[in-house]
Amino acid sequence: MNFNGHFGMAAGFDKNAEMIKELGQLGFSHVEIGTVTRLAQEGNPKPRLFRLKKDSSLINRMGFNNDGADAVSKKLAKLRASGAALPVVGVNIGKSKITELDDAVSDYAYSAEKLAPFADYIAVNVSSPNTPGLRSLQAIDQLEPILQAVIAKSLGKPVLVKIAPDLANDDVMAVAELAKKLGLAGVIATNTTVSRSGLKTDSKSVLEMGDGGLSGPILKDRSMEVLKLLRANLPSEIAIVSVGGVVNSADVLQRLELGASLVQGYTGFVYEGPLWARKINRGLIR
Repeated sequence: MNFNGHFGMAAGFDKNAEMIKELGQLGFSHVEIGTVTRLAQEGNPKPRLFRLKKDSSLINRMGFNNDGADAVSKKLAKLRASGAALPVVGVNIGKSKITELDDAVSDYAYSAEKLAPFADYIAVNVSSPNTPGLRSLQAIDQLEPILQAVIAKSLGKPVLVKIAPDLANDDVMAVAELAKKLGLAGVIATNTTVSRSGLKTDSKSVLEMGDGGLSGPILKDRSMEVLKLLRANLPSEIAIVSVGGVVNSADVLQRLELGASLVQGYTGFVYEGPLWARKINRGLIR
């Protein structure tokens, strides 16, 4: 696949495929929409998104609020039919909250089947901390049948898996082995963290914000550790999309030098503003 640049918008920002064209015009080479679930769901009660300004970070417990695979597939079909110039479109899929963990395979397979015709690639999200039990699906015995089912329904489109920064190194390497075994197109590393260590924001304020995934510069070190671990254990033909703690073009260049194929961001867009991607892209011209 050809990407018009290395830097893209991570999943979680455009949950319902409402801003793909516009985000492309703002300079993102690819836009990963979602997370989309089989069933439409409202997500967790509000408030569910918090700024940690001293850390340029966010805590979110959105809970996969989205319109569901059927509705999002119709939006994507309409967008494709319009003939508009689009960035590369990734579709990130996750488990519906009310779906039992035992039924997760069919849930992911349904979403893949509905969305693959309009996606350039499919990303399997088993790493959000905001859906009860979801992260347990990163265990290899749980993950393998999900990925096999998604691959079978994805019309030959590239399939990637998105993992958490909180995985132990041995588990990261196990995911790498599974990626090789199944012939995955790539691994997206990493999602948000449940850790609260190293923050400048006072602990009382953080405690009051409550549960959720933490994103922002605080993720940088662990995200790069996971990148290096994956690159050391994956062949070059398996892509690594590095995400977590990316603020500027120097961060993107560093990830690329460490072996990332692509880099994504989200939190920086909130703090840096709409010209963030263009600023990064200018800094990548060498």
